[in-house]
Amino acid sequence: MASPTSALFSDTTERMQRLTRRELGGLALAIGAQPFRLIAGSNIDSVLRTGMEQRKIPCVTAVAGTASSVTYTGAFGTRDAASNVAVTADSIFSIASMTKAVTSAGAMQLVEQGKMTLDEPAAKHLPELGHLQVLEGFDAAGKPMLRPAVKPVTLRQLLTHTSGFAYDTWHEGMFKYTSSGADATHVLAFEPGSKWQYGPSTLWAGRLVEAVSGMDLEKYLQQNVLGPLGMKDTTFIFPKEKFERLVGLYRRQADGSLMPAPRTMPAPPATYRGDGGLFSTAPDYLKFTQMILKRGAGPGGERILKEKTVAQMSANGTGHIPAGRLKTSRPAQSSDVDFHPGHDDRYTLGFLMNPEAIPGERSAGSLAWAGINNTYYWIDPKRGVSGVIMMQFLPFADKEAVALLDDFQRAVYSAT
Repeated sequence: MASPTSALFSDTTERMQRLTRRELGGLALAIGAQPFRLIAGSNIDSVLRTGMEQRKIPCVTAVAGTASSVTYTGAFGTRDAASNVAVTADSIFSIASMTKAVTSAGAMQLVEQGKMTLDEPAAKHLPELGHLQVLEGFDAAGKPMLRPAVKPVTLRQLLTHTSGFAYDTWHEGMFKYTSSGADATHVLAFEPGSKWQYGPSTLWAGRLVEAVSGMDLEKYLQQNVLGPLGMKDTTFIFPKEKFERLVGLYRRQADGSLMPAPRTMPAPPATYRGDGGLFSTAPDYLKFTQMILKRGAGPGGERILKEKTVAQMSANGTGHIPAGRLKTSRPAQSSDVDFHPGHDDRYTLGFLMNPEAIPGERSAGSLAWAGINNTYYWIDPKRGVSGVIMMQFLPFADKEAVALLDDFQRAVYSAT
């Protein structure tokens, strides 16, 4: 195993090791942090390093912070199986569905500007959404039974995943439908607004952003979200000059081992998907979470979202309808998903939200989500802390990945 790189501030690890406890305290106070944050870093290092090695996870990078500071940064393991190159804090990962929250923020900016609303038919801006079909089931011969949707899909439903769009990975009926080779692009699993189901809803939210703004999604997000937040390594278009920083993907095999996939240069996307496709680093994505902690303010105080918009995006958006539990139809892609067994989560305009506190971890009202390659983040407005942890292997919600996420969260909270 390559030596880990870990940094809590800009000093090198070697310099930190030479500091006395008194010097640690002095340095912490000089930069406005509490001394325990420096001292606790070595414990979080140990939790991640030991957890990664015991669970045979190839690599992990992780960061935590408050609204105004980065309180922990760590990177452990190697970039890919073919090299002995150590990952660093700025290693780049495919973050997949962590794209969704960024797209949601972009969409809400346009709502703020009055260019679209949460509850008007989305077909006003995307006419193709006016001709959706609902999958009712299958007849005795196995032929799908479709009917026109009665209710229009709205942006609110797209952002809360109550639109009826469903990924076939976690929906038995849609899995059966697509397995026959059918095109599910304009097919809903249920009538809009009646249930929660994880799906490509944010793909359509991204297309709404493009239609309303007149810009492609990459340009819009760079100009209005990513650029203002200083997220310089976050993009849909992977730059070839950063290829050495790209982390390789692994897949869990039947015998429990992880098989590396070839590490190749990502091709430019034909279209930009609001539900996935961004590349990023853990420190970059932390900046997005810090914007939410700061109620919409950027690093220099510039306004990314209005305070009331962040409040909307933090509130229960599904009412009595629970969210977050998923039964897999494709176990190679995803395990069953239930991040908080025994608790009923909800979905907001962009995030999974736990209404109840999780002992030793998140406060009630915390926000979170993830990417299919086992990248995760959480935002705890009550405690004023957020964190990002990135791995790069399938299946999603792998028990070892979720266990390391939980270990990291508990270590962060025990230090605060």
